[in-house]
Amino acid sequence: MIIETRHHLRVHSDLGEYGAEAVRRGLLEKGLEKIPSVRTINRIFERWGQLDHHRTQRRKAPPKGWYLPEVAEQRCKLDEFDLVEGLKIKDGPLVEVLNVVSLHGGLAGSWPQAASIKATDVVQALSRHWQSWGLPGCAQFDNDALFQGAHQRRDTISQVMRLCLSLGVTPVFVPPAEKGFQAAIEGYNGKWQAKVWARFTHESLGSLQRTSARYIKTYCQRTRQRQDSAPQRGLFPKQWQLDLQVHPADYPAARMVYIRRTNQQGMVTMLGRSFPVDRNWTGRLVRCEVLLTEARICFYQLRRRAPKEQPMLNEIHYEIPRRPFRN
Repeated sequence: MIIETRHHLRVHSDLGEYGAEAVRRGLLEKGLEKIPSVRTINRIFERWGQLDHHRTQRRKAPPKGWYLPEVAEQRCKLDEFDLVEGLKIKDGPLVEVLNVVSLHGGLAGSWPQAASIKATDVVQALSRHWQSWGLPGCAQFDNDALFQGAHQRRDTISQVMRLCLSLGVTPVFVPPAEKGFQAAIEGYNGKWQAKVWARFTHESLGSLQRTSARYIKTYCQRTRQRQDSAPQRGLFPKQWQLDLQVHPADYPAARMVYIRRTNQQGMVTMLGRSFPVDRNWTGRLVRCEVLLTEARICFYQLRRRAPKEQPMLNEIHYEIPRRPFRN
């Protein structure tokens, strides 16, 4: 009866509908009893070879941090940073929150401040966080000028980037308008807004900061087991001081990473410039490793379907100009 109804609807239905829901409606209109569910009808279709589509093949998701081999293999830690904006305390200031969460360990931190957060605030928060918990191998950011520096100027190495390089941490910048790369920190942003911001009425910025601090303390205690099983963090140097006038290439093994998508000419844009990658690799992801000490950039192919296959596409000479740092 079910297969016959399907054949009838395929030929005579005014709407051209003959799927499981349409068949069930047709059986109901006939006044039959004990009509099977849509799911059962679909199973009958499959048994009789009536399905028109192929079953979706779900591919295994790539490992966390797949675009950075040392992170995917858990040889180093990666901290993700992001900014939450647009919060307003009633009869109080606008608030912005700098958040961080480690990719594998779940170690988190939040710093609510009156808007607008400046690069010096980020530098201070990062240095204190890393002094308390140790250094990651990589620090990941989006492309906000707060982290990356002025976009309109070529060869800009921001305060935040110089902080990372001075401590031997690789700054990583994810591609604009791409989903997935900041999933961990975006998930934490949502938790913080739900459990701290929206849950309580905050009379002042100080009240919000105290509530946030309690949440962070409890959150880190809960993720302690994950932190212990994650890669070890590096030691923070005791006599460290940030000198913004040190040229980035003068730091040992100074390295920056940009994840980018090539345009139709096989080029990428970063550091205020356009760089050639590969004319045959258009509209695709690449990892751009800026090796400042070695004065070169290496471009590597990235594919989610084959996360372990990352051959080099191109290598070019590149030097950061030597000029005084300006805010």
